[in-house]
Amino acid sequence: MPRVISVEIERFPIAGSFTISRGSKTEAEVVTCTIREGGNAGRGECVPYRRYGETSAGVAAAIEAARASLSAGMTRVELLQAMPAGAARNAVDCALWDLEAKASGISVAERLGSVPRRLETAYTLSLAASEAMAAQARANSARPLLKVKLGGGKDDIDRIRAVRAAAPQSRLVLDANEGWSEDDIAANMAAAAALGVSLIEQPLPAGQDEILGRIDRPVPICADESVHEAGDLDRLAGLYDAVNIKLDKAGGLTAALALHKRAREMGFGVMVGCMVGTSLAMAPALLLAQDADYVDLDGPLLLARDREPGLAYEGSLVSPPFPALWG
Repeated sequence: MPRVISVEIERFPIAGSFTISRGSKTEAEVVTCTIREGGNAGRGECVPYRRYGETSAGVAAAIEAARASLSAGMTRVELLQAMPAGAARNAVDCALWDLEAKASGISVAERLGSVPRRLETAYTLSLAASEAMAAQARANSARPLLKVKLGGGKDDIDRIRAVRAAAPQSRLVLDANEGWSEDDIAANMAAAAALGVSLIEQPLPAGQDEILGRIDRPVPICADESVHEAGDLDRLAGLYDAVNIKLDKAGGLTAALALHKRAREMGFGVMVGCMVGTSLAMAPALLLAQDADYVDLDGPLLLARDREPGLAYEGSLVSPPFPALWG
Protein backbone atom coordinates (compact mmCIF):
# COMPACT_ATOMS: atom_id res chain seq x y z
CA MET A 1 0.00 0.00 0.00
CA PRO A 2 1.54 3.36 -0.99
CA ARG A 3 2.03 6.02 1.61
CA VAL A 4 -0.18 9.11 1.61
CA ILE A 5 1.67 12.41 2.01
CA SER A 6 0.09 15.67 3.14
CA VAL A 7 1.67 19.09 3.67
CA GLU A 8 0.16 21.98 5.59
CA ILE A 9 1.29 25.53 6.34
CA GLU A 10 0.16 26.54 9.85
CA ARG A 11 0.41 29.71 11.91
CA PHE A 12 0.65 30.02 15.68
CA PRO A 13 0.56 33.46 17.36
CA ILE A 14 3.54 34.55 19.42
CA ALA A 15 2.88 36.04 22.85
CA GLY A 16 3.62 39.66 21.96
CA SER A 17 6.43 39.74 19.44
CA PHE A 18 9.83 38.10 19.01
CA THR A 19 12.77 40.22 17.90
CA ILE A 20 16.33 39.37 16.97
CA SER A 21 19.00 41.35 15.12
CA ARG A 22 17.40 40.53 11.75
CA GLY A 23 13.85 41.63 12.55
CA SER A 24 10.62 40.93 14.43
CA LYS A 25 7.66 38.61 14.02
CA THR A 26 4.32 38.11 15.75
CA GLU A 27 3.55 34.56 14.64
CA ALA A 28 5.34 31.29 14.06
CA GLU A 29 4.71 30.07 10.52
CA VAL A 30 5.47 26.35 10.30
CA VAL A 31 5.18 23.62 7.69
CA THR A 32 3.87 20.25 8.83
CA CYS A 33 4.39 17.02 6.90
CA THR A 34 2.19 14.01 7.63
CA ILE A 35 2.96 10.57 6.18
CA ARG A 36 0.25 7.91 6.44
CA GLU A 37 0.77 4.22 5.84
CA GLY A 38 -1.89 1.67 6.68
CA GLY A 39 -3.56 2.84 9.86
CA ASN A 40 -0.54 4.80 11.11
CA ALA A 41 0.48 8.43 10.65
CA GLY A 42 3.76 10.15 11.36
CA ARG A 43 4.19 13.92 11.65
CA GLY A 44 7.10 16.32 11.42
CA GLU A 45 7.20 20.10 11.76
CA CYS A 46 9.74 22.55 10.39
CA VAL A 47 10.20 26.31 10.54
CA PRO A 48 11.38 27.84 7.23
CA TYR A 49 14.02 30.50 7.82
CA ARG A 50 14.55 33.40 5.42
CA ARG A 51 18.15 33.72 6.60
CA TYR A 52 18.78 30.56 4.57
CA GLY A 53 16.58 31.56 1.65
CA GLU A 54 13.61 29.48 2.81
CA THR A 55 9.91 30.34 2.59
CA SER A 56 6.90 28.33 3.67
CA ALA A 57 5.74 28.03 0.08
CA GLY A 58 9.18 26.92 -1.08
CA VAL A 59 9.52 24.35 1.69
CA ALA A 60 6.05 22.96 0.99
CA ALA A 61 6.92 22.73 -2.71
CA ALA A 62 10.14 20.86 -1.92
CA ILE A 63 8.21 18.29 0.10
CA GLU A 64 5.64 17.99 -2.69
CA ALA A 65 8.47 17.35 -5.16
CA ALA A 66 9.49 14.32 -3.10
CA ARG A 67 5.93 12.97 -2.91
CA ALA A 68 6.38 10.16 -5.45
CA SER A 69 9.55 8.84 -3.83
CA LEU A 70 8.06 9.08 -0.35
CA SER A 71 4.89 7.33 -1.47
CA ALA A 72 7.00 4.53 -2.92
CA GLY A 73 8.74 3.95 0.41
CA MET A 74 11.82 6.19 0.48
CA THR A 75 13.78 5.59 3.70
CA ARG A 76 15.42 8.12 6.01
CA VAL A 77 18.85 7.10 4.69
CA GLU A 78 17.71 7.62 1.10
CA LEU A 79 16.20 10.95 2.11
CA LEU A 80 19.65 12.27 3.07
CA GLN A 81 20.69 11.98 -0.57
CA ALA A 82 17.37 13.01 -2.09
CA MET A 83 16.93 16.36 -0.32
CA PRO A 84 19.44 18.96 0.89
CA ALA A 85 19.82 19.95 4.52
CA GLY A 86 17.19 22.41 5.64
CA ALA A 87 13.66 22.79 6.90
CA ALA A 88 11.91 20.67 4.23
CA ARG A 89 14.05 17.62 4.89
CA ASN A 90 13.59 18.09 8.63
CA ALA A 91 9.80 17.88 8.40
CA VAL A 92 9.97 14.73 6.25
CA ASP A 93 12.68 13.03 8.31
CA CYS A 94 10.86 13.60 11.59
CA ALA A 95 7.60 12.38 10.04
CA LEU A 96 9.38 9.18 9.00
CA TRP A 97 10.80 8.64 12.49
CA ASP A 98 7.32 9.14 13.96
CA LEU A 99 5.75 6.81 11.41
CA GLU A 100 8.29 4.08 12.19
CA ALA A 101 7.52 4.41 15.90
CA LYS A 102 3.76 4.28 15.38
CA ALA A 103 3.99 1.29 13.01
CA SER A 104 6.42 -0.75 15.11
CA GLY A 105 5.25 0.14 18.60
CA ILE A 106 8.89 0.93 19.42
CA SER A 107 9.41 4.55 20.46
CA VAL A 108 12.10 6.73 18.93
CA ALA A 109 13.72 6.96 22.36
CA GLU A 110 13.94 3.17 22.51
CA ARG A 111 15.45 3.05 19.02
CA LEU A 112 18.08 5.53 20.19
CA GLY A 113 18.77 3.48 23.32
CA SER A 114 17.65 6.37 25.49
CA VAL A 115 15.55 6.68 28.61
CA PRO A 116 14.59 10.34 28.23
CA ARG A 117 14.40 12.63 31.23
CA ARG A 118 13.17 16.13 31.90
CA LEU A 119 15.59 18.80 30.76
CA GLU A 120 16.23 22.38 31.79
CA THR A 121 15.76 24.72 28.84
CA ALA A 122 16.95 28.24 28.34
CA TYR A 123 14.31 30.97 28.12
CA THR A 124 14.87 33.60 25.45
CA LEU A 125 14.70 37.34 26.03
CA SER A 126 13.67 39.17 22.88
CA LEU A 127 15.87 42.01 21.60
CA ALA A 128 14.72 45.42 22.84
CA ALA A 129 16.02 48.54 24.53
CA SER A 130 18.01 47.97 27.72
CA GLU A 131 15.14 48.91 30.04
CA ALA A 132 12.70 46.60 28.29
CA MET A 133 15.18 43.73 28.33
CA ALA A 134 15.77 44.32 32.03
CA ALA A 135 12.02 44.04 32.58
CA GLN A 136 11.93 40.74 30.68
CA ALA A 137 14.88 39.47 32.72
CA ARG A 138 13.31 40.57 36.01
CA ALA A 139 10.07 38.75 35.16
CA ASN A 140 12.06 35.58 34.45
CA SER A 141 14.82 35.93 37.04
CA ALA A 142 13.81 32.66 38.73
CA ARG A 143 14.73 30.75 35.58
CA PRO A 144 18.21 29.20 35.83
CA LEU A 145 19.25 29.92 32.22
CA LEU A 146 18.37 32.96 30.11
CA LYS A 147 19.26 33.43 26.46
CA VAL A 148 19.73 37.10 25.64
CA LYS A 149 19.17 38.28 22.08
CA LEU A 150 21.50 41.12 21.09
CA GLY A 151 21.58 43.32 18.02
CA GLY A 152 25.04 44.74 17.55
CA GLY A 153 26.09 48.35 17.98
CA LYS A 154 27.01 50.36 21.02
CA ASP A 155 23.91 49.43 23.04
CA ASP A 156 24.69 45.74 23.49
CA ILE A 157 26.96 46.24 26.49
CA ASP A 158 24.21 48.27 28.19
CA ARG A 159 21.75 45.47 27.43
CA ILE A 160 24.04 42.85 28.97
CA ARG A 161 24.54 44.95 32.11
CA ALA A 162 20.81 45.60 32.43
CA VAL A 163 19.91 41.93 32.13
CA ARG A 164 22.60 40.85 34.57
CA ALA A 165 21.43 43.39 37.15
CA ALA A 166 17.82 42.23 36.77
CA ALA A 167 18.63 38.51 36.93
CA PRO A 168 21.76 38.21 39.09
CA GLN A 169 21.40 34.46 39.78
CA SER A 170 20.62 33.26 36.24
CA ARG A 171 23.25 31.89 33.91
CA LEU A 172 23.35 33.94 30.71
CA VAL A 173 23.87 32.92 27.10
CA LEU A 174 24.26 35.83 24.68
CA ASP A 175 23.05 35.42 21.10
CA ALA A 176 24.15 38.13 18.69
CA ASN A 177 22.73 36.36 15.60
CA GLU A 178 25.77 37.49 13.56
CA GLY A 179 25.29 41.08 14.74
CA TRP A 180 28.79 41.91 15.99
CA SER A 181 31.81 42.91 13.93
CA GLU A 182 35.59 42.85 14.15
CA ASP A 183 35.38 46.41 15.49
CA ASP A 184 33.24 45.67 18.56
CA ILE A 185 33.65 41.98 19.38
CA ALA A 186 36.63 42.42 21.72
CA ALA A 187 34.90 45.06 23.86
CA ASN A 188 31.64 43.12 23.91
CA MET A 189 33.37 39.90 24.92
CA ALA A 190 35.32 41.66 27.67
CA ALA A 191 32.09 43.09 29.07
CA ALA A 192 30.44 39.67 28.86
CA ALA A 193 33.32 38.07 30.74
CA ALA A 194 33.22 40.73 33.46
CA LEU A 195 29.48 40.11 33.91
CA GLY A 196 29.83 36.36 34.24
CA VAL A 197 28.28 35.34 30.92
CA SER A 198 28.50 31.58 30.34
CA LEU A 199 28.44 31.41 26.51
CA ILE A 200 28.26 33.66 23.44
CA GLU A 201 26.44 32.36 20.39
CA GLN A 202 27.39 33.30 16.81
CA PRO A 203 28.81 36.78 17.45
CA LEU A 204 30.09 37.30 13.90
CA PRO A 205 28.54 36.73 10.47
CA ALA A 206 29.00 33.23 9.11
CA GLY A 207 31.99 33.35 6.79
CA GLN A 208 33.93 35.67 9.08
CA ASP A 209 34.76 32.92 11.56
CA GLU A 210 38.50 33.27 11.02
CA ILE A 211 38.44 36.46 13.12
CA LEU A 212 37.87 34.27 16.17
CA GLY A 213 41.30 32.76 15.68
CA ARG A 214 42.97 36.16 16.00
CA ILE A 215 41.40 37.45 19.20
CA ASP A 216 41.25 36.51 22.87
CA ARG A 217 38.09 34.57 23.74
CA PRO A 218 37.47 35.08 27.49
CA VAL A 219 33.99 33.54 27.13
CA PRO A 220 33.31 30.28 25.25
CA ILE A 221 31.88 30.78 21.74
CA CYS A 222 29.14 28.67 20.15
CA ALA A 223 28.56 28.41 16.39
CA ASP A 224 24.99 28.62 15.13
CA GLU A 225 24.59 30.04 11.63
CA SER A 226 28.08 28.75 10.82
CA VAL A 227 27.20 25.09 11.38
CA HIS A 228 24.50 23.03 9.67
CA GLU A 229 25.82 19.50 9.09
CA ALA A 230 28.71 17.34 10.31
CA GLY A 231 30.79 18.34 7.29
CA ASP A 232 30.97 21.93 8.57
CA LEU A 233 32.87 21.04 11.73
CA ASP A 234 36.41 20.67 10.39
CA ARG A 235 36.65 24.34 9.40
CA LEU A 236 35.31 25.46 12.79
CA ALA A 237 37.86 23.57 14.88
CA GLY A 238 39.96 25.94 16.97
CA LEU A 239 37.56 28.82 16.36
CA TYR A 240 34.48 27.74 18.30
CA ASP A 241 34.10 25.92 21.60
CA ALA A 242 30.58 24.60 20.99
CA VAL A 243 27.99 24.16 18.25
CA ASN A 244 24.26 24.78 18.25
CA ILE A 245 22.49 21.83 16.60
CA LYS A 246 19.07 22.67 15.18
CA LEU A 247 17.03 20.12 13.29
CA ASP A 248 15.86 22.76 10.81
CA LYS A 249 19.47 23.48 9.85
CA ALA A 250 20.72 19.90 9.86
CA GLY A 251 17.71 18.68 7.91
CA GLY A 252 16.17 16.31 10.42
CA LEU A 253 16.93 14.11 13.39
CA THR A 254 18.91 11.61 11.32
CA ALA A 255 21.45 14.21 10.18
CA ALA A 256 21.43 15.93 13.57
CA LEU A 257 22.42 12.69 15.28
CA ALA A 258 25.42 12.41 12.94
CA LEU A 259 26.37 16.03 13.64
CA HIS A 260 26.06 15.47 17.38
CA LYS A 261 28.25 12.36 17.25
CA ARG A 262 30.96 14.06 15.20
CA ALA A 263 30.90 17.19 17.37
CA ARG A 264 31.49 15.15 20.50
CA GLU A 265 34.30 13.21 18.80
CA MET A 266 36.01 16.52 17.97
CA GLY A 267 35.62 17.91 21.48
CA PHE A 268 32.95 20.54 20.81
CA GLY A 269 30.40 21.37 23.44
CA VAL A 270 26.82 20.88 22.29
CA MET A 271 23.78 23.11 22.44
CA VAL A 272 20.51 21.80 21.02
CA GLY A 273 18.40 24.72 19.88
CA CYS A 274 15.28 25.55 17.95
CA MET A 275 13.45 28.06 15.82
CA VAL A 276 10.22 29.49 17.21
CA GLY A 277 7.88 26.56 16.63
CA THR A 278 5.41 24.33 18.42
CA SER A 279 5.88 21.29 20.63
CA LEU A 280 5.84 19.07 17.54
CA ALA A 281 9.13 20.65 16.42
CA MET A 282 10.64 20.48 19.92
CA ALA A 283 9.82 16.79 20.53
CA PRO A 284 12.55 15.15 18.40
CA ALA A 285 15.07 17.79 19.45
CA LEU A 286 14.32 16.96 23.08
CA LEU A 287 15.52 13.40 22.52
CA LEU A 288 18.66 14.68 20.78
CA ALA A 289 19.34 17.02 23.70
CA GLN A 290 19.49 14.40 26.45
CA ASP A 291 23.24 14.88 26.97
CA ALA A 292 23.56 18.45 25.68
CA ASP A 293 25.57 21.03 27.58
CA TYR A 294 22.94 23.67 26.80
CA VAL A 295 19.29 23.11 25.88
CA ASP A 296 17.36 25.86 24.13
CA LEU A 297 13.94 24.34 23.37
CA ASP A 298 11.66 27.09 24.60
CA GLY A 299 9.73 27.68 21.37
CA PRO A 300 6.32 26.78 22.86
CA LEU A 301 6.95 29.06 25.85
CA LEU A 302 7.11 32.01 23.44
CA LEU A 303 3.77 31.18 21.80
CA ALA A 304 0.33 32.44 22.76
CA ARG A 305 -1.06 29.06 21.66
CA ASP A 306 0.69 25.70 21.26
CA ARG A 307 -0.49 22.43 19.74
CA GLU A 308 -2.70 20.06 21.69
CA PRO A 309 -1.36 17.86 23.07
CA GLY A 310 1.91 19.70 23.60
CA LEU A 311 5.01 19.19 25.66
CA ALA A 312 4.68 19.62 29.43
CA TYR A 313 6.69 22.59 30.73
CA GLU A 314 7.08 23.27 34.43
CA GLY A 315 8.99 26.50 34.77
CA SER A 316 12.10 25.86 32.68
CA LEU A 317 11.82 22.07 32.92
CA VAL A 318 10.41 20.29 29.87
CA SER A 319 9.30 16.64 29.89
CA PRO A 320 9.79 14.08 27.11
CA PRO A 321 7.03 13.88 24.49
CA PHE A 322 3.96 11.69 24.78
CA PRO A 323 3.37 9.28 21.85
CA ALA A 324 0.21 11.22 20.93
CA LEU A 325 2.44 14.19 20.10
CA TRP A 326 5.41 12.49 18.45
CA GLY A 327 7.75 9.53 18.60
